[in-house]
Amino acid sequence: MELATFGAGCFWGVEDAFMKIKGVKETTVGFMGGTTENPTYDEVCTDKTGHAEVVQLKYDPKEVKYEKLLEIFWSIHDPTQLNRQGPDTGSQYRSVVFYHNKEQKELAEESRKKESAKYGKPVVTEILPASEFYKAEEHHQKYHKKQGIKTC
Repeated sequence: MELATFGAGCFWGVEDAFMKIKGVKETTVGFMGGTTENPTYDEVCTDKTGHAEVVQLKYDPKEVKYEKLLEIFWSIHDPTQLNRQGPDTGSQYRSVVFYHNKEQKELAEESRKKESAKYGKPVVTEILPASEFYKAEEHHQKYHKKQGIKTC
């Protein structure tokens, strides 16, 4: 199993998209990239902790390649919007790939260049080394499934 971590706006929808992918064995929503230890959802929503809402995946690279996960990541949000996705605004909703190894970093950087060419304008997605992952509160896990809704 390998880890992948993506931020693409509201983590509920991001998790929902990745849960459906064959080879993704586990999804967990949480926070990464900030300065506050053990932040709560409410703290992250103040836009003062520096964290992004993310989904962390455990996936089997024999069943799904990291490149495929990147394709899905790019397809589920607008990577040209700085610190927002749709009606959600703030740095916690930023577009970010947190890489867990050198290969993921290289693949993410290569794919970001392709996305930039596709949009014809800058892609603002950050590509950063993975840092401490803080799991969000339990009621945020598998939120769409629990609530019986399809979108944020």
